Amino acid sequence: MIEVRALTKVYGGFRAVDDVTFTAEAGRVTGFLGPNGAGKSTTMRVMVGLTPPTSGTATVDGRRFSDLPNPGLEVGVLLDASAQHAGRTGREVLTLAQETMGLPRRRVDEMLELVSLTPAESKRRVKDYSLGMRQRLGIATALIGDPRALVLDEPANGLDPAGIRWMRDLLRGYADRGGTVLLSSHLLHEIEVVADDLVVIGQGRIVAQGTKAALLASAGTLVRAHAVDDLARALTGSGLTVTAGGSGALRVDADCEVVGEVAQAAGVPLLELRAADGAGLEEMFLELTADTAREGAAA
Repeated sequence: MIEVRALTKVYGGFRAVDDVTFTAEAGRVTGFLGPNGAGKSTTMRVMVGLTPPTSGTATVDGRRFSDLPNPGLEVGVLLDASAQHAGRTGREVLTLAQETMGLPRRRVDEMLELVSLTPAESKRRVKDYSLGMRQRLGIATALIGDPRALVLDEPANGLDPAGIRWMRDLLRGYADRGGTVLLSSHLLHEIEVVADDLVVIGQGRIVAQGTKAALLASAGTLVRAHAVDDLARALTGSGLTVTAGGSGALRVDADCEVVGEVAQAAGVPLLELRAADGAGLEEMFLELTADTAREGAAA
């Protein structure tokens, strides 16, 4: 289990992470979401001892990363697949990890097979790897110590559709065997498919967290119409809370029956009316981070 408690990181006068608290439970995949610059990477760097916190704590099974005697046996980490030593071969990268952790040599071949890097590919230098191959090598390095927790930042970057499916199945199986997975990704559909729990961060603060099912189920109603401005006025005039839901839709904090009755009374024909839990993670994410996303702020 990964626990983050009242974590704050200040650079000069800028609060990159501001009083962040959440838990990633064992046996579950926790999706860690937020716009660019929201504080995800800083939080994850603090978790794995690369950045000291200004205050607060981040622990794995009750211990800080820096206090673990052999961290790779406890926590598998992949924060930047491009940061691997470009002059070493893939096999050398894994062998170095194996020797550092005191693992048997067979683990190198086991990991190469697990991530589908061929013997020929394992002998190539990392500088000649595609991004997808570097991601596979990074996953192999994170898993070589058979850790109880994984901290992964954008692990599917550069993978083709088959690779993304492989990654999803790998993480799902790892969690189902009791492992803890904290996964940051901009591929919202993949998070939606694999995650059990969600933590959403914006401008350094948690804006929502809970099970995926609960967060999506609480999203209200999604409605679309040609006369969207007329519909919005009718809904707000009825005392309902209305927000933009993306793709010309409105999200309303009311059930479908109430929204339909308001639209009918206002004479506004509807193109779509459904529970917003069917709208998916993207709409929920855009709504929760509308005030904190770089694009939204620019607008």
